[in-house]
Amino acid sequence: MATDNVSLARRWFEEVWNQRRTDTIDELLTDGSVSYSESGPLRGTEEFKERAHAVFLSAFPDLRIEVEGTVAQGDEVVVRWAATATHLGGGLGFPASGRRASFRGMTWIRFRDGRMIEGVDCWNQAALIQSLRGPEAP
Repeated sequence: MATDNVSLARRWFEEVWNQRRTDTIDELLTDGSVSYSESGPLRGTEEFKERAHAVFLSAFPDLRIEVEGTVAQGDEVVVRWAATATHLGGGLGFPASGRRASFRGMTWIRFRDGRMIEGVDCWNQAALIQSLRGPEAP
């Protein structure tokens, strides 16, 4: 079971973020799924699409996420990931800076019946935003 969940977690990052496939969001989340992040909880597929997926990809249209490692036990998978992107859109609420960004994080996912019912993102979103808004390097 843990091996199947690791495959689903890897598929999430590849298809949802790297391939921009919203149909995978519908397939792997439920209306009762909850995603916890610095910006607050997101409930269900539509809220995730609108408040996370669309916003982030509009700010970073070239976003790439690499899964660096996973740890699994029972119905839970922890994914360590690294992302690279260029801030080319205003999806974060301020104009595009054109700056390249690299950031890392971990996502703790709980599965039930092949679907993600809970996810907790741990990464420093505030530092990313500050680095994009900060002054130009000398």
